[in-house]
Amino acid sequence: MAVGLALGALVVLALFVYRPAFTGVIVLAVVIGLWELSARLTERKDIRVPLVPLALGGAAMVVAGYLRGAEGAWAGLAVTGLAVLVWRMVRPPAGYLRDVTAGVFAAFYVPFLATFVALMLAADDGSWRVLTFLILTIVSDTGAYAVGWRFGRRKLAPRISPGKTREGLAGAVVFAMTAGALCLHFLIDDAVWWQGLLMGLAVAASATLGDLGESMIKRDLGIKDMGTLLPGHGGIMDRLDSLLPTAPVCWALFLLFAGSH
Repeated sequence: MAVGLALGALVVLALFVYRPAFTGVIVLAVVIGLWELSARLTERKDIRVPLVPLALGGAAMVVAGYLRGAEGAWAGLAVTGLAVLVWRMVRPPAGYLRDVTAGVFAAFYVPFLATFVALMLAADDGSWRVLTFLILTIVSDTGAYAVGWRFGRRKLAPRISPGKTREGLAGAVVFAMTAGALCLHFLIDDAVWWQGLLMGLAVAASATLGDLGESMIKRDLGIKDMGTLLPGHGGIMDRLDSLLPTAPVCWALFLLFAGSH
């Protein structure tokens, strides 16, 4: 609880006291997430992704997305991918294709998806868009857990995540759609409540798929958590699993419903 409250306070302060500082929060999460992912890949699969170009490129990707928009994000991803290919050349050729493939995957999975948070932040009402994105994702996860714990009977994907149930997914949908209608009605200019219902539905789907996706990665690696940085919560990547794929979904829907400014 204390960890969650501390993270929440940091997010709110960065969003509403000095908005550009929130890009620093995103960069910090990206760099730690990349470190956790690369460490687990090395420990469990002997895959050695080039962490230095990934971290530097990931940070640049987020800043470029905030300052230059989607074009900056795509350019940052391309340059980071190229840097990974070149950086790995200083080591022996054995395992080159494996390492750079994992590196390009990591560049897409962590910093590129996180850059969509910076794209939301760059709008005139960007603080409210990012806050809405965070609220919907957290509410979706909470609804899935609460309803699944109390009423869950039928497994959703037992081979991937045995704890997830269809009832939990229904709870995520109801909670997220309700929160979406309220947030878009009260927090987002030029948006209406029914658009929030659609956004909530999309968030419940993307957050669930994101959680299942990371569960697949952890099962392949044979681990329970990506890290131990957050007591009781695992690592940063264990908190980002539903947020990362939800960021581009929310960005696209905000663009559709409320425009880019």
